[in-house]
Amino acid sequence: MGYWKSKVLPKIQKVFGKDPAKKAAALEALKSFDESKEVINKEFEEKQGDLQPKVIEIYEASSAEIKSLIKEPKEAGIKKQPVMVQKFLEELAKIEFPGSQVVSEACSKVGPALLTGPVIFIFEKVSTFIPTTEETVDAPPPVTTEREGVVEEEHIKEAEVAVVEAEKAKSSAEAAPPPPAAVEPPKVEPAETPVVVETPPKPVEVPPTHVVEPAAEEPKS
Repeated sequence: MGYWKSKVLPKIQKVFGKDPAKKAAALEALKSFDESKEVINKEFEEKQGDLQPKVIEIYEASSAEIKSLIKEPKEAGIKKQPVMVQKFLEELAKIEFPGSQVVSEACSKVGPALLTGPVIFIFEKVSTFIPTTEETVDAPPPVTTEREGVVEEEHIKEAEVAVVEAEKAKSSAEAAPPPPAAVEPPKVEPAETPVVVETPPKPVEVPPTHVVEPAAEEPKS
């Protein structure tokens, strides 16, 4: 009740200060609704299963403006679309949506603009039945000719074979033992080249030559 006294009632008094009857009706409706919130919540929990399909049907048949208000209930939107809001509340009252009958009757007397609090409360309850994302209609599958179908099947088979071959290669690689580590050959250091010392050749000894002197001729007689 503190919210209504601090937020809602000052606005009502400002607008309808010169209309005591309307002011009194709005105050009485707000007070009555505030006191019945606990009962409305309890009734809502008990009837959720039965209410959901009926609420969705009403929601789908509503205008885009009402759908927007249901998803994001705002005071400015309610004041801007009072006729649509009143109509939606009346539809909810027909399916006995908890709290809608009281709010609908009060709005018909003083207008939804003066009862934005109760209207937002009802709309927030309704929004719990609405999917957060709109369902998309699946596009029909493309029409393919017989030849295209055959080619597509061949591509699928080729892809399947490639996958199988890849799996086999992977299994073989995992099963095969790892290759031995490469052994580096021992380094062979080059042999040292022996130093050859050249010796001078020995002189060749020539044996002495004997000169044979010719014999002296004997004198002739």
